[in-house]
Amino acid sequence: MKWALSGAMIDAGQLIELAKVAEDAGYHSVAMPDSVFYPEHVSADYPYTSDGNRMWRPEVPMPDPFIAIAAMSSVTRRLRFSTNVLKLPLRDPLLTAKQIATMAVMSVNRVAIGVGLSWIPEEFTFTRTDMRTRGARTDEAVEIIKAVCAGRGPEWVEYHGRHYDFDRLMISPAPDTPVPIYVGGHTEPGLKRAARLGDGWISVNTTVTQLTDAIRRLTELRADYGRSDVPFEIDVAPTDVSGVDGYRELERAGVTICRVVPWRLYGAEPTLPARIDAVRRFADEVIAKF
Repeated sequence: MKWALSGAMIDAGQLIELAKVAEDAGYHSVAMPDSVFYPEHVSADYPYTSDGNRMWRPEVPMPDPFIAIAAMSSVTRRLRFSTNVLKLPLRDPLLTAKQIATMAVMSVNRVAIGVGLSWIPEEFTFTRTDMRTRGARTDEAVEIIKAVCAGRGPEWVEYHGRHYDFDRLMISPAPDTPVPIYVGGHTEPGLKRAARLGDGWISVNTTVTQLTDAIRRLTELRADYGRSDVPFEIDVAPTDVSGVDGYRELERAGVTICRVVPWRLYGAEPTLPARIDAVRRFADEVIAKF
């Protein structure tokens, strides 16, 4: 099992140093969330809390994931980076593919992209995108990004879908290794999208029971789509595991990447020195035993 350090809700000025420490301590990657803005009023409940309220304040920092990844990749050599998850239907897929291709080339193939749909109606209203078609547009956008970042360098691509349509074009630079695309979502449509299109699946912060149920269903769906033999990452963020035995249980269930927030596990203060200590402590107490 590989270990990803969560970069969620961290001051942008701390990320560079945390990335360097994570690389030295043996982490596999840093995972960056995506939040374009914080609407003061939201007309839908947050789907991952019991009361429907968001668990973060408006001023909590949410750096742009692509810019943060580019900065961190410039000061590391082995550490990989991912998004968990990029709100893909808010964005134009060709412009997004251009950014991803450039990041992949300049980081020397150390980028993976996790994608999701977004649950906030105001994000779609304010960015002038259609929430009703978000699922279908995400399917097409994933196919477009995969075509541009197929791992054969710059080449002619074209796409003719219901929502996106363009003739032959070339985006350069383009990576010489395919950029993995992981799909988020715990709903049946989300699991199907991951099984059908994704190189992996990304969970929300949730319990081991919910994770194992989702992994079991993904296994069934991948078989249905004839993709059981295709390499597939299971990237999770467990909320009720802290010890080595619990992480080994996840590994046996099929988890390949585990996202962790060491400073929360140890009750550390949100300062850079405290976070660095927590990152190193988790590496010594857990990662080293794997």
